[in-house]
This record gives sequence, C-alpha cells and structure tokens, in this order.
Amino acid sequence: MIRTIVSAILLGLTVAFGYFYYVQYFKWRKCFNELGRCYDAETGVVYLEQSGAIWLSLAVLAFGATLYQAWRLRQSAR
Repeated sequence: MIRTIVSAILLGLTVAFGYFYYVQYFKWRKCFNELGRCYDAETGVVYLEQSGAIWLSLAVLAFGATLYQAWRLRQSAR
C-alpha cells in the first residue's frame, strides 16, 4: 500500500518536473543568447539556460525512482 502511494507521488513529481522543464527551458530553447539568457518582453521574465538541465535531471531522477518503486512493488506481489 505504501509503495503504491510513493510510486504515485513520484510519478506526479515526474510530470511536474517535466512540465517545469518545458515551461522554463524547452519552450524558449531557440531564444537563449551567448550568456544563456532569454528575455520574454511580454511577461518581463528572464529565462536561464541552466534551468533546463536542472529540471530535466530532476524529472529523470523522479522517473527512475518511480520505475524502481514499481519494480519493487511487482517483486513483492510475487
């Protein structure tokens, strides 16, 4: 029961981190200058290129933990 809840929470974190990766980096990937910054004049926000690596690595780690928990859940069901 607990592993199922933890797996669901980790899957939710994977989706959230993936969304932040898209919003903070992927959507603006062609806009970054040589300093790794992109200014959105419409909203007045500066996006940093480094944020892409952070959000993507968090999403990958959360997805890996989700797969591990699902594997352990499947092993304990046998």
